[in-house]
Amino acid sequence: MSKTDKLKDIVKEKYAEIVSQEQGCGCCCNPEPNAGYTIFSEDYASQQGYVKDADLGLGCGVPTEHVKINAGDAVLDLGSGAGNDCFVTRSIVGEHGKVTGLDFTEEMIAKARENNQKMGFDNIEFILGDIEQLPLPDNSFDVVISNCVLNLVPDKVKAFSEIMRVLKPGGRLCVSDIVLSGDLPDDIRNAATMYAGCVSGALQKAYYLDIINTTGFKNVEVKKDRQVHVPDELFLNYISTSELASFKQLGTGIFSITVVGHK
Repeated sequence: MSKTDKLKDIVKEKYAEIVSQEQGCGCCCNPEPNAGYTIFSEDYASQQGYVKDADLGLGCGVPTEHVKINAGDAVLDLGSGAGNDCFVTRSIVGEHGKVTGLDFTEEMIAKARENNQKMGFDNIEFILGDIEQLPLPDNSFDVVISNCVLNLVPDKVKAFSEIMRVLKPGGRLCVSDIVLSGDLPDDIRNAATMYAGCVSGALQKAYYLDIINTTGFKNVEVKKDRQVHVPDELFLNYISTSELASFKQLGTGIFSITVVGHK
């Protein structure tokens, strides 16, 4: 099995576990069932169209706030999870628009479809697929959004190329993601849980933005940029106290950014 396939299997396994925890004992058994995965999340409760059961706290931004979505638009959400951003998006596109959520974890797709069945929306669909090979036709969407997911994709160049392919001419991209300024210790970068938790798979900010630009997106703009604090306790699962002290002296920053671009 290739390194890429191993990384994808890690992500599938970890996010399937999160769905299982939410549906099983969840917070009744563990006050922080998703610890390490929700440290970047933002509060969605005030968002129009918010569905509490679809919010697993796994995002790092609110991409729908930073890209122009019109009534009647066709919108694709990459890494849609339990459907959180899809339901918010549906409130914007209205009944004449179309929202497609794509995820490669079967358990997430099942949870999202369950949530949508409760809501009764007939213009939201959730499909299983890989962001590196989108099972979707060219020039299909007015807007593509993604929330703290592309850092989990091993081949980010391929991912952004696929986004470009499925966007209509003049279409818009908005992604919220985790990026770095500085380096992580090897034991952090090589930790499977830290990869699935969106930390060790993060790219340098300048490189991340360069990928978007070189893919061909125009008017690329960082709409939001906030530094994220990762608790020492999380790092100490993988490195020693002295290594943590040395790491802090390096001044490495972990940031949540929301980026907009146009085809």
